[in-house]
Amino acid sequence: MHYVSLIVEFLRGRPAAVFWAAALSQAALWFLVPALFYSAPPGDVPILLAVGHHFTLGSYLGPPLAPWLGELAFRIAGIDGVYLLSQACIVLALWAVFMLGRSIVGMRHAVLAVLLMTGIAAYNVPSPNFGAAILALPFWALALLHYWRALGEDKRGAWFLLAFDLGCLLLTTYIGLVLCAVLLLFTLATGRGRASLRHIEPWCALVLLAIVIFPHAIWLARQWPQAVAALTASAPNASLPPAAWLALVLLLSHLGAGLLVMLASGWRVRKRERAPEIDRNPVEPLGRRYVYALALAPAAIALALVAAQRAVGPFDRVGPLIVLTGLAVIVAAGRRIHLYRENMVSTAWVGLLTLPPLAVALATWMLPWMSSAELSVGQPASAMGQFFADSFQRRTGQPLQIIGSGDDKLASLIALSAPSRPDVYFAARPDRSPWTSAAALRASGGVLVWRATDTAGTPPPQLKAEFPDMVPELPRAFARPMQGFLPLMRIGWAVLRPAQAPR
Repeated sequence: MHYVSLIVEFLRGRPAAVFWAAALSQAALWFLVPALFYSAPPGDVPILLAVGHHFTLGSYLGPPLAPWLGELAFRIAGIDGVYLLSQACIVLALWAVFMLGRSIVGMRHAVLAVLLMTGIAAYNVPSPNFGAAILALPFWALALLHYWRALGEDKRGAWFLLAFDLGCLLLTTYIGLVLCAVLLLFTLATGRGRASLRHIEPWCALVLLAIVIFPHAIWLARQWPQAVAALTASAPNASLPPAAWLALVLLLSHLGAGLLVMLASGWRVRKRERAPEIDRNPVEPLGRRYVYALALAPAAIALALVAAQRAVGPFDRVGPLIVLTGLAVIVAAGRRIHLYRENMVSTAWVGLLTLPPLAVALATWMLPWMSSAELSVGQPASAMGQFFADSFQRRTGQPLQIIGSGDDKLASLIALSAPSRPDVYFAARPDRSPWTSAAALRASGGVLVWRATDTAGTPPPQLKAEFPDMVPELPRAFARPMQGFLPLMRIGWAVLRPAQAPR
């Protein structure tokens, strides 16, 4: 007699419960790890919040929605609010894929598609690093869902939801233009798509889309060089051509999903080995073409654009490009999916769910004892913010209002952690901080910070040239929460007194 595991029984009998258990478990793990183990936000989160603090209509980072929402989350619940927002984005994206899959392949196969996404690295390991790529995931997935409801299910009101999704996506990242192009091409290439254009709803939705993006479009027309800079950033790994780097990232992101597919397939199993079967109703041809087109075309277009401009631009985070990979695999698998090696598949899936966050948590504690490499999430953010804010206030009797940056990430991190939440002046690129200026820094006073490279705390030449009257202090050394064998973190600094302050 063949015994079926409890997980397979739940897949058959309570697929919605399986979906919510998987999605919320992943979100809980990736919320708890940074909330409990990070002493500083990951990646470019401090810079994102420094930009979002001023609610500008755009910046050198791109469209404004990610900085805005990140800042709102930080004001409501601190940095834990930003981590929670990241996981809410992931759960909402998974829900949209689940709902789309339910409409096309049925509920049980839709759950399989979502479970397969646990093996796609873009949806778990980088998720605490909130930014445009994370916020784009739910809007991209919701756009795919609402487009299918409008076109595939003839629910005309969904055109307006689609316009809102695409508007928010374009206010989040310029990658949204790729999805707009693919949806337009799919509409024109299919009979049902061309027929839908005879109705008024798509055209009214187009007007709504224009209204949503209009304010940023005005900013974009005035600040075109900053938009070009966001679109032409080079690849993080300069040793590879940008297109090769992007292709490699796309491939590596799917290694976990590939492992699950290989284990669950009939590859190298005994001929008479039995496996539990999960079936579905046939997929209509339009739905099949839709899933394949939206799973493959965005990544193909991104690769072509990166190869043409020889810069990775906003495609450095691939999550939005591969939202439908799991669903495409499930569609290709056919009506009846046999889950061979179900115990191994279950173990591998649980490992992909739990081992990455556990590994990250252990790394924050163990790496300082094993390596000289510094983890950005292990920096003493709170101690640095408190020290520089207190030092300025003791000397001037005023709260710290501006931090001048000799190191953009460092200055943004200190500003985020300081009680007065000062503005950041990016001294090397003043155009990136239009909310303040060198003149404002001299008038109101502030602190200049940089990474010290010698015992005297010599400032960067550019910073010294812009503020020739600055008097560097002796570098301040900070111990990390987990110091290990790392050297103390030495920060060079100087106080600029307010123009009218007594000396």
